Amino acid sequence: MASIDHAFAGQIPAFTQRTMDLTDQLSELRHDAAAAMNLPPRMRVLFITSYQRTGGWLAEALASDRVTETVLEEAVGAAAGMTRLRDEVFDAVLISHEPGELNAAEIVEAIRAGGTEDPVIVLGRDDEPDVSVALYQAGADAYLCVATATARLLAWQVARAIERVQLIRENRRYVEGERQRLELEHSEASRLLAQQRTLIGDLERSFGDSLPLVSDDTSSAQPIDSRAASTVLPAGLMAHYEELVRAYVVMGSGNLADEMRTLADLLVTAGLTAHEAMLMHLDVVHELVRGRGCRSAKHLVSRAELLILEIMVHLAEGYRGRWLEKQQPAQQRPLPGFDDLPAAALGGSVSRGDAA
Repeated sequence: MASIDHAFAGQIPAFTQRTMDLTDQLSELRHDAAAAMNLPPRMRVLFITSYQRTGGWLAEALASDRVTETVLEEAVGAAAGMTRLRDEVFDAVLISHEPGELNAAEIVEAIRAGGTEDPVIVLGRDDEPDVSVALYQAGADAYLCVATATARLLAWQVARAIERVQLIRENRRYVEGERQRLELEHSEASRLLAQQRTLIGDLERSFGDSLPLVSDDTSSAQPIDSRAASTVLPAGLMAHYEELVRAYVVMGSGNLADEMRTLADLLVTAGLTAHEAMLMHLDVVHELVRGRGCRSAKHLVSRAELLILEIMVHLAEGYRGRWLEKQQPAQQRPLPGFDDLPAAALGGSVSRGDAA
């Protein structure tokens, strides 16, 4: 007898160790299953039902499945369920569908109308497609027939519904963040244009009549009002520059170099000053930013700044060429063979020719 007790006592540690190993393996399997389903480690589920408790065993099986720690709370009647949803937060909602006593479609519509986005799974006895279609139209995430469903299938449906809600919320946050970003860029673009217009106005007040650069027409060389540049400059020029800005924003400078040089030559020929060119640019860009609303205002303004920089470079080079022409006017060269003759001889020959 003592030898049997001794042998049994020797097996107890090994049995305990095997039991602990099995428990660890079960825990790992449950953790892997929860991770595969993308379920939270702990769920709080509300079960809205009647006294018949249609699908009650399925909800209890979900709570006892141990795939994840599930706290199942029950509310009898639609009014009690809506009150719990209004005052508390749940990870998922299970609703019994019992025609004539508890209409799940009406409850789902009331839940969605109240702004609740919690996953909603409906449990019923009917296996007709029309029932599931009506519930989906009401806003339910899934419908399961209790005669054919299992606890693991219900867990997968809850997991997919929770994932859908998370994606909807993330997408809403992304859309709202994108909207705020575009509004901020639009306000920054408008503020930058206003600062540039203020800078032009300050320069106009500081330099007065000396602000315009080279211009052949002295009557048009007076500084124009920065608030009315679009009314002073020709409408055709404004429209042409607007098209150039639109093309530059899309294509960049590489494909529009010839067009910009042509425009700069036209501005120089017309005697347009750098002040007037900058005002034209600000008017056109302001109208484009206002017309685009909140779409890509930052990109438009940044590309337009590169455009006006190139235009100013071409304009400065054009006026520099005009200044050099005035400083060194063109002179007619002597005819070939007369380069070495002195001026007196040339004059004498001309006199004899005149005398003849």
